[in-house]
Amino acid sequence: MARIKKAAVLGAGVMGAAIAGHLANVGIPTLLLDIVPRESVESKDKKERNRLAQAGKERLFKEKPAPLYTKDVAALIEIGNMEDDFDRLSEVDWIIEVVVENLAIKQGLYERLEKVWKPGTVVSSNTSGISINKMVEGRSEAFRRHFLGTHFFNPPRYMKLLEIIPGNDTDPQIVEEMKHFAEEVLGKGVVLCKDTPNFIANRIGTYGLQITLQAMVDLGMGPDEVDDVTGRAMGRPKSATFRTLDLVGLDTFVHVAGNVHENASDEEEKAAFEVSPVLKQMVEKKWLGEKAGQGFYKKVKTESGKEIHALDLATMEYRPRKKLKTRSLEQAKKAKSLPEQLQALVYADDVAGKLAWTITKKVLLYSAKRLEEIAGDIVSVDQAMKWGFNWDLGPFETWDAIGLVKSVERMKEEGETIPAWVEAWIADGNTRFYEVKEGKRHSFHIGGKWGEVEENEKVISLAHLKEQGKLIKGNRGASLIDIGDDIACLELHPLKQAIGADVISMINAAVKEVAANYRGLVISAEAANFCVGANIMMMLMEAQDQNWFELDLMVRQFQNAMGSLRTLDRPVVAAPYGLTLGGGVEMCLPCDRIQAAGETYMGLVEVGVGLIPGGGGNKEMLLRWTEGVDPKDRISLQPLVNHIFMAIGQAKVSTSALEARKYKFLRAYDGITANRDHLVHDAKQVALGLYKAGYQAPKPRMIPVVGETGYNVLKLGAYGLLKSGHISEHDYKIADKLAFVLSGGNVPEGTLVSEQYLLDIEREAFLSLIGEPKTQARMQYMLKKGKPLRN
Repeated sequence: MARIKKAAVLGAGVMGAAIAGHLANVGIPTLLLDIVPRESVESKDKKERNRLAQAGKERLFKEKPAPLYTKDVAALIEIGNMEDDFDRLSEVDWIIEVVVENLAIKQGLYERLEKVWKPGTVVSSNTSGISINKMVEGRSEAFRRHFLGTHFFNPPRYMKLLEIIPGNDTDPQIVEEMKHFAEEVLGKGVVLCKDTPNFIANRIGTYGLQITLQAMVDLGMGPDEVDDVTGRAMGRPKSATFRTLDLVGLDTFVHVAGNVHENASDEEEKAAFEVSPVLKQMVEKKWLGEKAGQGFYKKVKTESGKEIHALDLATMEYRPRKKLKTRSLEQAKKAKSLPEQLQALVYADDVAGKLAWTITKKVLLYSAKRLEEIAGDIVSVDQAMKWGFNWDLGPFETWDAIGLVKSVERMKEEGETIPAWVEAWIADGNTRFYEVKEGKRHSFHIGGKWGEVEENEKVISLAHLKEQGKLIKGNRGASLIDIGDDIACLELHPLKQAIGADVISMINAAVKEVAANYRGLVISAEAANFCVGANIMMMLMEAQDQNWFELDLMVRQFQNAMGSLRTLDRPVVAAPYGLTLGGGVEMCLPCDRIQAAGETYMGLVEVGVGLIPGGGGNKEMLLRWTEGVDPKDRISLQPLVNHIFMAIGQAKVSTSALEARKYKFLRAYDGITANRDHLVHDAKQVALGLYKAGYQAPKPRMIPVVGETGYNVLKLGAYGLLKSGHISEHDYKIADKLAFVLSGGNVPEGTLVSEQYLLDIEREAFLSLIGEPKTQARMQYMLKKGKPLRN
């Protein structure tokens, strides 16, 4: 693997600074350089000469979503300028150029760069479409061997795709090492592209947006109606087409489309990338999208508050949004799988069906026609669109989903020209582009043969393992899967990743199975989020029916299940990612280790629905914060409990796994995996390591508490917030219950209490709050609106 210990980014604009920020996120010291401002060329003040780079770095603290895991990582970014600090580029192992998209400027920069370049240093351009080979014309063979394109998608921290574009002379070993480094360290999904205009993702994605614009005009639809079809209904992001365009910026889109238009070799493609009159008019009016305050959508003040209005293309004025309602959209919502959903849409004869079919047909044919020009295989195309545009299925996977043979027959009936290789593939008796053979995924390979899909050994797909018969047992809420090396994985898959009785049942079953037959247990999932907490709908129904016995039993069962994870005589490793909230955190805390994805947002957020943690969360946080503290050391103990009280009372959620350490949701020795696809593998290795090291389950611990004195301290703080109007009477009641539990109740300061004692008072407080009408109102509001109610 490429040994990149230090990097440099040339260009501190939005993209350059964000790339430097992500390098800092993963622990790589980075030199961020920009030009000396024109008005400061004669200045000797280094601060003034570094002003542009400094502005780029400072922007990282203000942008949303946040480019940095934590503000502290910015210390790894050192700023400078491309005059005074250019020689320092010989200190680094990787130089990333992110200057203006102008070939002549880039060529001039590389000419300068080669004079200070240290042989062996990798140099790459973040260009979104300029030819990689043209950039380094005239450079030495050694320089060209170490040069390639590395096209990050914006924002670099969050977007998975990294397109790597080798030049004609790039050393294949460098390509392989950079691919490995990007996957392992940067957490990227890497696709190798050919040196063609806009590479893969932007080439197909821009084409798709162009034909969607045309279809909207042809069908007389509005952008809001189109977005009702081209979002989740088609397995694409909720922002769909025109909301996405507004977010990207219409000027940016016009530039990207123009790049293909200028560089395409055939007239048909040039015509396809001709910027539409609608877009030209909007750009002229400077209706560029969100950054300009209006694009295809605009926020408008009305009597009832702010509303989002959509552009009426006929009048070029904004109107209230319309909701498209068609039979096909309703059928798609009821579908049990994405293939069924897509089929319900594309084969329907209503306006939604016509739109979906037109877009799908055109994109599939375009992807097939350009396949050999832009990529080495269909897998690269599919991955590029999934990782770069957040599609659930890539073009060729979509073709399989809607039926390859059926769709091609319809295309022919409509007079479309089918690429010869697709015709030949079907003529050979093939009905799909992908299939599973002997437990391995295979796909069409250029040349008309089946070939095994190459997969990183660190990618463990729980879905594929279940297809291969590795399911040990399961129910609606969770599955227990053999992931190899005598390690089992408990996969959570309840409705909306919420914990209910079925999940608790599978935890208990997993504990017994692993104790008898396995070396360790990993807990993870493959849904959008790890776990968003307990099933509040079920709890609310029980509370409204005053089924207190059932609720008490439910909470006891959850507490006991969490306790069984702690006392299992095999190592248990939680592998959370995405939203990990409430009960999801409580499931992680008793585990021996947590191996979290870099993008993990952890928080005990129960106060948002008028509750406090009830599954052992308070007890576990006290265990973590008071570890090693002398119970007699009252001065040290109270501030620690204050920290917990504030984190839970304010429903603090970490913005990354790195920040989760600040709240002790993660401990210093818990691991962080940058690439979520590698998460289960890494957690499995941790479990194996613990087992081989002679694992022994932790013994129950007595916990020092601040007692009645500390309870009064916490309560006084909450009372101050009540009197100043920062919290409501019901917030104060919740804070009082939380303070009582975290202080250990009515015991003297410094008392050592058992874990079970804390669980008991935690459960009592939880049950008393769920009986409150205002808590039930909060729960109901959260279920209906998806946000907390302040009452």
